[in-house]
Amino acid sequence: MSEQMLKINKVDICTESFGNRNDPAVLLIMGAMSSLDWWDEDFCLRLADSGRFVIRYDHRDLGRSTVYEPGTSNYTITDLADDAVGVLDAYSIQHASIVGMSLGGMIGQILALRYPERVTTLTLIASSAFGTVMEKLPPMDQSILDHHAKSASIDWSNRDAVIAFLADGWKTLAGTKPYEQERMYKLAKREANRALQLRSRFNHAMLAGGDEYYDRMGEISVPVLIIHGTKDPALPYEHGLALAKAIPHAELVTLNGSGHEIHREDWAEIIDSVIKLTSR
Repeated sequence: MSEQMLKINKVDICTESFGNRNDPAVLLIMGAMSSLDWWDEDFCLRLADSGRFVIRYDHRDLGRSTVYEPGTSNYTITDLADDAVGVLDAYSIQHASIVGMSLGGMIGQILALRYPERVTTLTLIASSAFGTVMEKLPPMDQSILDHHAKSASIDWSNRDAVIAFLADGWKTLAGTKPYEQERMYKLAKREANRALQLRSRFNHAMLAGGDEYYDRMGEISVPVLIIHGTKDPALPYEHGLALAKAIPHAELVTLNGSGHEIHREDWAEIIDSVIKLTSR
């Protein structure tokens, strides 16, 4: 594992890479309010051991990347897509397979439309179609919104309380598979240790932009893999089905019982599916 701090689009972006630089590149893009830590290190290593050069990174307002004052809006989703390409540029990578989780999947869709020459394949995990179709799909479970509302009463100087809040957030996103409490607390501790300013994460709630890419998923020409759990409380399974319909040539992998998560029980199937896609 190798960490780098990069200057991209006039901001600092923290990245970590795994594996051999000569192997085909895979860029992992995490979802909203989630630092690179939630791409579990062991997951990244297993993907790298399968013959891929793997990069994960912190979005703005997360981890060790540039953070802004909590409660402010300073960038758009298109800026985040430009950040992703900036990461590839910094590593001198011309072409990469994109693997996006949730918001990361929507950023991936923009990448495939905005920079089609840079994207070789696109994997969308627990994501949704970027556009107006989302308005017709089942909404996020209220329990997730209730959990985020608790952030206003958290003492952000109390490390134990913050770690519990971060880990319990993933519990609200879990499906019917056993909640991985020990692993979630381990990752929450790592994020709490690395983060420059944890409360800035909520700036992602104000993220806007990208209107020019709405409802254009049918124009995506690269091979696409959609991976979605049947018990996703944040973006219910119907969102994955809508994506598969919007991108006619996409392959859909269904994870029975999985929620809005990358559950350890699913690692083998996810990694095998990504390797198969990126080997085309």
